[in-house]
Amino acid sequence: MKLHPYKTSGGKDLIMDYIDKLDVNERIDGLSVLQKLKNNDFDSLTTKTWQGKVLEVYFYKHNRIFYVVPDEQNIYLLHACRKQKNKTEQIDKDKIIKRAKELGETLSKKFI
Repeated sequence: MKLHPYKTSGGKDLIMDYIDKLDVNERIDGLSVLQKLKNNDFDSLTTKTWQGKVLEVYFYKHNRIFYVVPDEQNIYLLHACRKQKNKTEQIDKDKIIKRAKELGETLSKKFI
């Protein structure tokens, strides 16, 4: 599968930016998760539906990557964050919803 990380209008990859700021063990696990997503190895990942068609994958110490799979060839990474409570923080939730809607408009699909 092809991974499409969310990028700012200036081209900054926000998913890799988040992973690069983690400590070594978290960074290794985050990169491993990305590789497993790319290799379509979902069975070895801890994932769940977050909202609508947006999914989340868990990795080391409460880190999450939120993504959508619009077809069998592509995965769009929307947001990465540390989830420390039982629910997603409002600021992160707002970003995920905004990005999912933007992507939906671009791909003519509805994710949320």
